[in-house]
Amino acid sequence: MQNRAVLGLMTVVAVSGSLRAEGAGDSSTFVNTLGMKMVRIEPGSFAMGQATGGDFDERPVHRVTISQPFFLSQTEVTNAQYEQFDPSHRRLRGKLGFSQDDDEAVVFVSWNEATAFCRWLSEKEGKPYRLPTEAQWEYACRAGTTTAYHTGDKLPDEFRKNASNSWYPARPGPNEVPPLHVGKTPPNAWGLVDMHGNVEEWCLDWYGPYGAGAQTDPVGPADGDYRVTRGGSHSTNVEYLRSANRLGTLPQDKHWLIGFRVVCSVLVRAYPETPDGVTTNAPTRRWAWDVKQDKADWTQGPDPAKPHFKGPITYVKVPPGSEGPLYSRHNHCPALAACPNGDLLAIWYTCRTEQGRELDIAASRLRRGSEEWDEADVFWGAPDRNDHASALYVDPEGTIHHFNGLGAAGTWGALATILRTSTDNGATWSKAKLIMPEHGLRHMPVESVFRTKEGYLIVPCDAVTGGSGGTAVLISKDGGRTWTDPGEGQPNPKFPDGGPGAWIAGIHAGVVQLQDGRLMAFGRGDTIQGKMPMSLSADRGRTWTYHPSPFPPIGGGQRLVLTRLNEGPLFFASFGAKVEFIDASGAKRTGAGLFAALSCDEGATWDIRRLITDDGPARQIDGGGNTGKFTMSPTSAEPRGYMSIHQTPDNVIHLISSKQYYAFNLAWLRAAAPVPPEDP
Repeated sequence: MQNRAVLGLMTVVAVSGSLRAEGAGDSSTFVNTLGMKMVRIEPGSFAMGQATGGDFDERPVHRVTISQPFFLSQTEVTNAQYEQFDPSHRRLRGKLGFSQDDDEAVVFVSWNEATAFCRWLSEKEGKPYRLPTEAQWEYACRAGTTTAYHTGDKLPDEFRKNASNSWYPARPGPNEVPPLHVGKTPPNAWGLVDMHGNVEEWCLDWYGPYGAGAQTDPVGPADGDYRVTRGGSHSTNVEYLRSANRLGTLPQDKHWLIGFRVVCSVLVRAYPETPDGVTTNAPTRRWAWDVKQDKADWTQGPDPAKPHFKGPITYVKVPPGSEGPLYSRHNHCPALAACPNGDLLAIWYTCRTEQGRELDIAASRLRRGSEEWDEADVFWGAPDRNDHASALYVDPEGTIHHFNGLGAAGTWGALATILRTSTDNGATWSKAKLIMPEHGLRHMPVESVFRTKEGYLIVPCDAVTGGSGGTAVLISKDGGRTWTDPGEGQPNPKFPDGGPGAWIAGIHAGVVQLQDGRLMAFGRGDTIQGKMPMSLSADRGRTWTYHPSPFPPIGGGQRLVLTRLNEGPLFFASFGAKVEFIDASGAKRTGAGLFAALSCDEGATWDIRRLITDDGPARQIDGGGNTGKFTMSPTSAEPRGYMSIHQTPDNVIHLISSKQYYAFNLAWLRAAAPVPPEDP
């Protein structure tokens, strides 16, 4: 007997026998009231995943049995079909140029909206519509094949629509907006079309690691951060269109790459009531192991009256040869926070290439009292999205805030911004909340988050994709619940011309608030009179004026830091090829690399104090990231690196570059550098 109940996604439904479409008998297809052709997929078994090549999350390959037949829509849901459920979606047709016609795949639909559509269609027809499970999707896509695509080891040209690592909409070019009409590719053996490319398709499952054993009707983890998408899309490198490839994003995310198709079938098993067939969640990560919850006694720190320095100490520890989810090839762009328990938490991105879809966020913890950082482990990152980049902030109540870009695809040209929080010293985190949900520019966090004296949170974000051009600021006046970009839409004169503008001069900017309430920032690129640009805003980031700073400009592989110290002075660290400072004998010295400067007059003047080096004998150090090997000596420090800084309540300044960690205090900065050994 047919079950006419409208099925919730968490309901366990036991079924026996085969699924019949009402009025369709044993037909292999039926057409529903929206005109969708539903294709019957017979039960069977297959090897899920890909053993060689592909991505780490496609392994282990495991045997999966689909125990019951199901009907799957032959094509992706179209605009005309979806808009019978949600007529207001019509206003999104043609957004950014995509999907304008009735028979193009619907896009700009979240997982939540896709499941609401399925519930509506179930009520409308009295049949159990839902999204396919990830296993059902791959089984249907493969249609008995074991090759990379259902077409074989290569994907024919008719499936490829702008098959590239697209920067759209940041850098539009030819063929960047392909048509998304459904049913234009040859069908697979089941008669399904568009299973490779066109648009990604939402699946029912939360994303999680595969288990090794055989499974029957698996439905994925009981919970997670990301919902799975499958099939790849237009504007994507072809390897991400393989049958086994797994993608995913936040269930509330939506953009021009993702649509969906529907299943008509009861869910044979569901979570969390039936553990058989449910993939276990990922193991607890190293940075979450045995995290102490007692508050640190910051009075036990170094004597602030005496110079204190430690470093360099390696904090990025990724095993050689790692090819996912950590990558030994490139680790860069860090953020740093001190937890209330006294631990330090560092996060950064790990990848093969900075423009790759594989780029995710890694983390390590330096436990209070330890001299060694933990081994690195995965921290966050939507599967096959370029999640560029990270920032951390700890509020006065001890809540740690994690800001991150969420990619639409590869590259950092189309990011949304997310926020997560932790109230237990970073052991566990809230689910990500989209605070800037539109994918585009001005949404890539930069590590200098702070709270103004009015109580506003300020998050700098790169406003461009290139090496110069500017930094925006996101502002929350209500503790992170709502956010605005005050400069968005404001006029943008060229920086050297002076006058007000909509962003900070230079990318990767460090920002502080001055005592008079203005914001001051320094950035990379957009040099003024041969100097690093300084930007000032008297209206909380709505407009900016531009001035030359006293510092040399910086370039590729370099990111400055700027903060106000607990003791009051402003602290600045950057890089220079020729850095002058005074040693303990009173002699003027010239060095090169990473240097520190202080201002005791709100940025009017700056005193370059010294290079950030241990003043030891010359030796080779691995700077990681874009830095590589460099010589450290009393007159030579790191030549480049992306930095992050945090000062703890014991007044120790903690600074990390792309791979190395340093700790020092104001007394060390104010003490002159020792006379080099070769000049007694």
